[in-house]
Amino acid sequence: MNSQIKVAVCSRSFSQNPILRKELLERYDNVSFNDDGIKLNGDSLVEFLKGHNKAITALETIDDYVLSQLPELQVISKYGVGLDMIDMQAMRAHGKKFGWTGGVNRRSVSELVISFAIAMLRHVPAAHREVLAGTWRQHVGGQLSGCTFGIIGCGHIGKDIVKLLQPFGCNILVNDIRDYPDFYSKYNIKSVSLDELLAQSDIITLHVPLDESTRGILSAQRLALIKPTGVLINAARGGLVDEVALKKVLQTNTLAAAAFDVFAVEPPQDNELLKLPNFLVTPHIGGSAHEAILAMGRSAISGLDENMYIPDMS
Repeated sequence: MNSQIKVAVCSRSFSQNPILRKELLERYDNVSFNDDGIKLNGDSLVEFLKGHNKAITALETIDDYVLSQLPELQVISKYGVGLDMIDMQAMRAHGKKFGWTGGVNRRSVSELVISFAIAMLRHVPAAHREVLAGTWRQHVGGQLSGCTFGIIGCGHIGKDIVKLLQPFGCNILVNDIRDYPDFYSKYNIKSVSLDELLAQSDIITLHVPLDESTRGILSAQRLALIKPTGVLINAARGGLVDEVALKKVLQTNTLAAAAFDVFAVEPPQDNELLKLPNFLVTPHIGGSAHEAILAMGRSAISGLDENMYIPDMS
């Protein structure tokens, strides 16, 4: 056990988990947990991290302003897989090491996506609301089996969804900036352009990071390409979809349904969108399975000492 190194855990979820706390304290006995459940950002984040040599962060924004005030901080390890909250150029400029392992929550997110797809195909949210309001009528939906399933981004989660879809006999289309010919061949996947995927798919799910190349990737123009019977799922990152345009296509039934776990601003403020009968919303729970929380937490603990690198400037 290292008593000289001071570790700060910014994540509220990690801090509240007794198993992760115990396992971290078995490695380090000088740990500050976010036990007050404060959402740390800017000056409050700097204040929390001051005096610590290593940190575990989750959704906190790590930028040049924060890092410039923490010369003693040597390592930041990521609890979770998204990297859009970390300014990698600032990390490099300040000589900070970064601990991260991709894909540790893949099954948790993948299962949520499958549940979204089935729920929206069978009109589960709308039927549920009607029963609660006193209306008892059958909704005729469709099966996932045999659908054309479009996956935007075939990384860790995208590949896992492909594997989960095998018993359903779906026709799977993918769009990715990288090519995975062996994987595509093994699972009989067709790689297509983004516009082709949108036009041909019955169900579309997003699994790309949020950066300047993907922000607003599903604009009003691209949403118009989706067939009126289509279902759109976003369990990746808010900001990938034009939410104003999304509301319009759902209201006019030019898109049959959508299910979102993430939003550009969380919690989302557009109550008109949230209350639409063909829209399902969850509060960013993609990685919130017990198994995924432990996997992400253990990866973050390991990242304090292993799997570290100084981020590239590119």
